Amino acid sequence: MAAVAWISYRKTKGEVDTKEGYFLAGRGLTGTFIAGSLLLTNLSAEQLIGLNGSAYAFNMTAMAWEVTAGIAIIVMALVFLPKYLGGAFSTLPQFLEDRFDPGVRRLSVVLFLFGYGLITIPSILYSGSLAVLRLFDVPGLLNLGHEASLVVTIFVIGAVGGIYAIFGGLRAVAVSDTINGVGLLIVGAMVPLFGLAALGEGEISRGLTILLTADTHKLNAIGGADDPVPFGTLFTGMIIANLFYWGTNQYVIQRTLGAKNLAEGQKGVLLSGFFKLLVPYFMMLPGIIAYHLYQGSITEIDLAYPTLVADVLPAYLSGFLLAVLLGAVFSSFNSLLNSAATLFCLDVYQPLINPHVTDEQLIKVAKLASLVIALFSFAAAPLLQYAPEGLWQIIRVFTGFYNIPIITLVLVGLFTKHIPALAAKVVVVFHVVAYGLLQFVFEVEISFIHVYAILFVIEVGIMWFIGLINPRPQAWHYRREEVVDLTPWRYAKHTALLLVACIVGTYFLFSPIGIAQ
Repeated sequence: MAAVAWISYRKTKGEVDTKEGYFLAGRGLTGTFIAGSLLLTNLSAEQLIGLNGSAYAFNMTAMAWEVTAGIAIIVMALVFLPKYLGGAFSTLPQFLEDRFDPGVRRLSVVLFLFGYGLITIPSILYSGSLAVLRLFDVPGLLNLGHEASLVVTIFVIGAVGGIYAIFGGLRAVAVSDTINGVGLLIVGAMVPLFGLAALGEGEISRGLTILLTADTHKLNAIGGADDPVPFGTLFTGMIIANLFYWGTNQYVIQRTLGAKNLAEGQKGVLLSGFFKLLVPYFMMLPGIIAYHLYQGSITEIDLAYPTLVADVLPAYLSGFLLAVLLGAVFSSFNSLLNSAATLFCLDVYQPLINPHVTDEQLIKVAKLASLVIALFSFAAAPLLQYAPEGLWQIIRVFTGFYNIPIITLVLVGLFTKHIPALAAKVVVVFHVVAYGLLQFVFEVEISFIHVYAILFVIEVGIMWFIGLINPRPQAWHYRREEVVDLTPWRYAKHTALLLVACIVGTYFLFSPIGIAQ
């Protein structure tokens, strides 16, 4: 961990003194750093704990959130990214102001900041802390109760992780992410192997035989109506949710906005799609191994992965595991902090409060905003331990408050010219009210992922109708600014086709005609 911090410091020294240097890594990130940062920003203890818990209790259906993301990643690389870099946008709300008006920009910032502060950042802290508590017996070490230990661990992880975002900006985040990403892949490969050895009483091959022949329904990714992710949702709300996450979510796309050029950005984005295909093997098979080992004796599903790791991983690897686990938590946490500060500074403070702010002053404001958001998250994170359906499910349900309206605004904004800002504002208010009623008042029987798709179609219809009866006085025109080289990567489309083939192959593998027969 010290080595990662030192390398990150050396790579960022003197390069975070300007606005672009702090928020966009000086627009100099290469494909390797973009892919590494996307991987670690997306994969954290939240996935290690949540996905393995879902596999332990149910089956492989939750892999859809990761594997099918490749389709959205392709759309991001080939459609969204050229538009973002071509317009020289620093944030997504900046694009929404260009397409609609400043009011829509402010609404989108409010959605992002509430979503990050109330759900996403606290979930990162909680899941990481839960893993550390279970793996290293923090209550025993500190002689504290579970809840007190959880609060202490959340604060320590948040404080250390925040240092990267507050003092190093996006470049420090990207560099540390890439290094920690290598460690995560190593640990991700080791845990299933040690787990199979434990299942096979010392023989990996015997453990693999048990996994592939006993209770093979656990290996099925083709979900029914009662599974966490019904298969039909892959073609409805799942597409929309993944498009939001990989194409419009500020804390994910920010490292692509800092790309050295379009070709490097496309390389990094598409490479991250291939990393996502490893998730079922690294972050779900251990949950199924835990199912075979413990036979349902673990009642809290979010403890399945920590219990397995504590039992099967040799003691001499525990320090390395802790460093990688904390690195993954730091990565997602500091990425979110950096993006939240970016949104506040570039979309609220500079345009509304102090238009003539200097770069030095803006960076100071960003550091203060990061600190405030971090402290707020420290208070919210412990409350997630009371989630009845597990961490993974509650995150996905509450993210629905802001993901669908954002992707609706971006898609309609990109592909139409006459729909006015009024339509965007109506849709944001409609979505928050309608989604809240459907989830918590009427409690509809269909999956919340189908609800995503239904609301998306309705909201596109609302915007189209308002545009029909009250169009913009003047059509919107996309203005191209070549801040970086916008020449596409020559192999982008070939790589995209290969990625689609791999996604389809993965679903054939984890299906009743594959190893789940």
